[in-house]
Amino acid sequence: MKRTAVNPWQWSLEYGFNQGELIEGQPRTLFCSGQTAIDADGIPQHANDLRAQTELAMDNLECVLKEADMTLANIVRLTIFTVDADSMLQNLDVLGKRFDAAGVKPTQTLLGITRLAFPELLVELEATAVA
Repeated sequence: MKRTAVNPWQWSLEYGFNQGELIEGQPRTLFCSGQTAIDADGIPQHANDLRAQTELAMDNLECVLKEADMTLANIVRLTIFTVDADSMLQNLDVLGKRFDAAGVKPTQTLLGITRLAFPELLVELEATAVA
């Protein structure tokens, strides 16, 4: 797989994402369902703590990737759904640190929404990965 960043403008790099990513070759593609702060038994965790929920959602995303023999380095698209966009903007470093460690800056969209599947949930991460 050949992965090329597409950035007609450089400002997005300061926020940890590329404007586009061109994927060439014959990749395997994994479309991940939205991952949230839910434990292995399906119980929401960390009520009212966006940062902790973001960490657990990333942990859960990494578990899904691992089952497909992939890592965060394979993510090319991330959609962030949150009930509090302002707080999410203040906590994007949680994502940035993990993606920086993986050496990638996947395309990203942040959406402020009314609520998620369970009222306690504050953030959901939906990803597309290729290998």
